[in-house]
Parts: sequence; C-alpha cells; structure tokens
Amino acid sequence: MGTRRYVLSKVLQAMLTLAFVMVFNFFLFRVIPGDPAALLLRGTSAYNQANVEQVTHELGLDRPLPQQFVVYVKNTITLHFGDSYFLKGQDARQVISERIWPTMLLVATSTIASAALGLLIGIYSGWRRGSKFDVGSQSFTLFVYSMPEFWFGILVLMAFAGGVGPFPSIFPAGGYSTPGADLSGFGHVADVLNHLALPWFVLVVAYMGSYSLIMRNSLIDVMNDDFVMTARAKGVHEKQILWRHVVPNALLPTFTVILLSLGFIFGGAITVEYVFSYPGLGLLTVQAIDSKDFPLLQGLFLLFSAAVIIANLLADILYSRLDPRVRAA
Repeated sequence: MGTRRYVLSKVLQAMLTLAFVMVFNFFLFRVIPGDPAALLLRGTSAYNQANVEQVTHELGLDRPLPQQFVVYVKNTITLHFGDSYFLKGQDARQVISERIWPTMLLVATSTIASAALGLLIGIYSGWRRGSKFDVGSQSFTLFVYSMPEFWFGILVLMAFAGGVGPFPSIFPAGGYSTPGADLSGFGHVADVLNHLALPWFVLVVAYMGSYSLIMRNSLIDVMNDDFVMTARAKGVHEKQILWRHVVPNALLPTFTVILLSLGFIFGGAITVEYVFSYPGLGLLTVQAIDSKDFPLLQGLFLLFSAAVIIANLLADILYSRLDPRVRAA
C-alpha cells in the first residue's frame, strides 16, 4: 500500500472514530440520572418548578432528540459546551482550557522521564537476561507496575508532606502553587516545581515499570533474530550490536506504547491529581462527576477521546515510516 493511501485510510478511520465518540457522548449524558435544569438552579432562591421549566426550555432539553443532536453537533464543532454547573456562570470551554497546562506539565514531563528510565532498565535487563540486575529489576518493575497509583501517592504524601516521626514535611501537601504568595519569575517557577515534585515522582515510578517490561521483552525477541547472529558472526562488537542493531528494532513496539501514553496527557492521572489536590483535568473530572456537571463532562470526555484518537493516528503514521512492513500488511 502506498504511503498516501495508507495515511488517508488512517485519517478516515480516526475521523469515523471521533464521529462515533461524538454520538456516544451525546446519548451518554442524556441517560445519566439527574435533571440539568434542576442542577443549574440548585442552591439558589430561584429554584422552583416554573424556573426549572424555563431553564429546560432555554437549554433546549424540551426539543425532540434529533433537534437536540443537530444543536449538539453544531456546538461541539464550535467548541461551545455551555456554562458549567459546578462553577456557575463560567464557560465550560474556558474552565477546561485553564486546567490543560497543569495537566500537560505534570503528565507530559513524568511520561518522558518514566519512559527514559524504563527504556534504560529494560534494555540492560533484556541484554543481561538472567543476571542479578535482570532478576532485581524485574522484581522492582513488576512491583511498581502492579501497585495502585493512589495507594503509592498516599504513602508518598504521608512520608514527604505530612512528615514521619521526627522528620518534618519537605514538600507541600497539594495544589499547583502557594495561594496568595504573589510570586513571579524564578520564585514562581520554583514554587510550582516544589508543588509538582510529589505527584511527578509518583507518576514516574508508577509508569516506569510498564515501559521497562515492554522494552525487555521486545529486546529479547529481537536478540533471537537472524541478523543479530549474522552481526556476531562478522565479529561486530557487542555494544555496537546492542545500540546499532538490537535497540532500534526493539524500540518499534515500545515507541507505539509511549506515543499512545502521551495521548492520555489530557486525561491526566485522575487518582494522583485527586490525592494531591492538583488542579488539573483529572481533579476537574472528579469534581464534575460529583456535581453532575454535564457541560464540563461532555467537554472533558470529548477532549480525552480526541487526544487518544490523535495520538493513535500519529502512532500509526510514524510507525509506518519507521517500519514499511506495516504498510505492506
């Protein structure tokens, strides 16, 4: 299959998947229990049956379902999700956009760091299969891979933010920056990094294990290929065999996993953000679920889905460039 045809087919598949997500998004939040109009007026003096019916009419919820779907598609294309119920009077798109940067800062940097560490551990573990380093690293990576993130986050929070015995707390317990500090320049950057340290550490350790295990298994498979035996028969140095022949080929499946993981950046690590009260998209999702904030949930669900679909599309296209056999298949 030609490159252009392959790319067009993948783009079409991504567009169809996104269209399905939009349809699913529309019906999902109309079968969830709860009246949006009543939720919008909840806790105000204007809460009565007449005002609920008026707000229902203004939101268009009294229209036939096909008309609601047409309005929904139009608003979704223009990224107009309505006003947030949880943060009354604020546009849902604005609320979401304000939380994107903290999540990108946390999850993107931790994903890059965990991938780098996991790949190095997996490379040396697979190359020295059966050694003490391999056995020890496998035990460690399997442990961090299987442990719940929120549990590890709570332990880290107790140890480094709450203090243990005579040891005082080192890092803040949560948040993005110190409230009311009014810092700027390097002081603001240092304050943000200080708050970022604990959730970043938890995510790096939690995801490092999966990258290491995938890279180790992929490396072992490549080591058994014929071209590796040929290189050794030619007398090529072992380090050259590892870094010039084995690692580039073993990186292909791991590359896909890493790129797909970056697609979950916008989703954030919901449990970790919740444990550390980190004001990103993950914590916003929990708050929106608790308050049944349908406009926020619709926008967040669409954003998370679109990020994964786009990341999957990029992974397919780039993988086909790295390995032309994919297009031939």
